[in-house]
Amino acid sequence: MIKKSSLHIEKRPLSLKNNGHLSLFPVGTGSAFTKKLYQNNVLLIKGDQHIMVDCGTRTPEAFYTLGVPITTIENFLVTHSHADHIGGLEEVMLMGRYVTKKKPNIIITPEYQKMLWEYSLRGGAAYNERNGGSLLHFDDFFTVYAPEPVTGLGRDAWRIEYRGFSLTLIRTMHYPDSAKSWRESAYSIGLVIDDRIFFTGDTRFDPELIHAVVDSYPIEWIFHDVQFFPGGVHTPFDDLLTLPDQYREVMHLMHYPDTFQEKEQLVLDNGFAGFVHQHHYYDFPAV
Repeated sequence: MIKKSSLHIEKRPLSLKNNGHLSLFPVGTGSAFTKKLYQNNVLLIKGDQHIMVDCGTRTPEAFYTLGVPITTIENFLVTHSHADHIGGLEEVMLMGRYVTKKKPNIIITPEYQKMLWEYSLRGGAAYNERNGGSLLHFDDFFTVYAPEPVTGLGRDAWRIEYRGFSLTLIRTMHYPDSAKSWRESAYSIGLVIDDRIFFTGDTRFDPELIHAVVDSYPIEWIFHDVQFFPGGVHTPFDDLLTLPDQYREVMHLMHYPDTFQEKEQLVLDNGFAGFVHQHHYYDFPAV
């Protein structure tokens, strides 16, 4: 069900701590190839804990502009393997091993850990040294926390309680565009955060996903992928217009082009909460 709550949105300097409420801080909000915006990656903050959801190619640069070195980010979660979501991880890994001498933590399923390492990260990391006569492995760079499988959502999903956050990872239907269901799609996930916020990550239009999450959790706000043309591997705006009013009024749109300001009035006129704005805090009251 939708359980709309109050939400405070404010642009202020980034801190990795708050007074104990849940905050989402979009480090970037842009689509994969934007040049004026950073990539659609979000930082979760609660009390003195944080989790970085995705780390795209420009994410270390974004943190630099915010005055917070990427080396201070201790906890990561990755939704899928496109470069605008994992391209900054090599810097995180190498800085952790050779500069700070401290492994960051990562929340990741065993299935995706193998995929991420073998097909994306291994080439730039495994061969840097020999460790006990062997090449380096994923867990030489990260301390791994694996979520547990959960049922009842109509698709693969996992859950973890981690440092004050309750996270449900749920499969999405992102790519290829020929896939007819999440089962035929490459690994990609969205998140239910503290059973109250739904962050879709990258996904094609998938009303079954939205209904499953809303039927299972008292969702207050939705952060949803959008594009402004038909086809492709993201959700066309025109498809979102078919959703019920009660969904649209709590839906913030993300992963958009540099020209998003041309569409702001269109988004508001059609009953959406608006675009997600990078480097703003989205503060949710404590419950």
